[in-house]
Parts: sequence; structure tokens; C-alpha cells
Amino acid sequence: MPTLFAFLHHVCAFTLVAALAIEFTLIKQELTVSSARRLQVTDLVLGIAAGALVVIGLLRVFFFEKGAAYYWHNHAFLTKFSLFVIVGLLSIIPTREFLSWGGAIRAGQVPVWEGSRRKRVAMIIHAELAAVVIILLCAAIMARGGWV
Repeated sequence: MPTLFAFLHHVCAFTLVAALAIEFTLIKQELTVSSARRLQVTDLVLGIAAGALVVIGLLRVFFFEKGAAYYWHNHAFLTKFSLFVIVGLLSIIPTREFLSWGGAIRAGQVPVWEGSRRKRVAMIIHAELAAVVIILLCAAIMARGGWV
């Protein structure tokens, strides 16, 4: 069972990173009805992957790995988990932006995306990707039993 949950955890993590990378690419392109729809779908996949990652990760912490006492006293885990929560909270801003486009997309129109909002979403996605790199570093440190 621990192997299955480790596998699922990794699948969700890679899906999340892929979705972030797709969003990163799509926001740099000219916005069209099609790309706006793709951003919405990609953001939905990102949200599902993030939710599953949290659930599966916490199941691993409490039931399938070293036990909660180990993880809640491990600085690498606490940093990793905190960054994940921060990324999740930051992702609310792009999600709200993409969801606000629903009416325009259903009407077959390109959503209005003014420069300042676009720059803010781009900056947040950049920050999320940077945080993922630090999360990966923390995961490697944690896997080696470091930074306890």
C-alpha cells in the first residue's frame, strides 16, 4: 500500500507541475477563445491534482510512511507543506480570473484581460513555479532524512 500511495502522490505532483507549465505557456500567448478555454481546463486539472496531492500526501503522513510525529517535526517537510499551502492560496487569484471568463467564452468572445491583471497572474504563476522548485528541494532533503 505505501508504494501505491507513493506512486499516486508522484502522479499528482507531476500533473500539478505539468498544469502549471501549460498555464505558464498559455498566458504568454495571445488570448483567444480557444486558449482561454484551455486555461480554464488546465486550471481545473491543476486544482484537482492539488486537492488529490494534499489528500494522498496526508494519508501517507498519517498511515503509510514514518508517522505523523516524524513529519510534523521535520523542517524540510514543514517547509514543503507550508510552501504548498502558500502556492494553493496564491492559485486562487489565477483561478478567479479564469473562471470570470465563463460568460465571454460561452458567447464565443475573447475575454477582456487588461495588462495589469495579466501581469499579476503571470507573476503569480512564476512564483508558483519557483515555489515548486523549492518544494522539490525540500522533498529531496526529506527523503534523505535531512533537516530534522
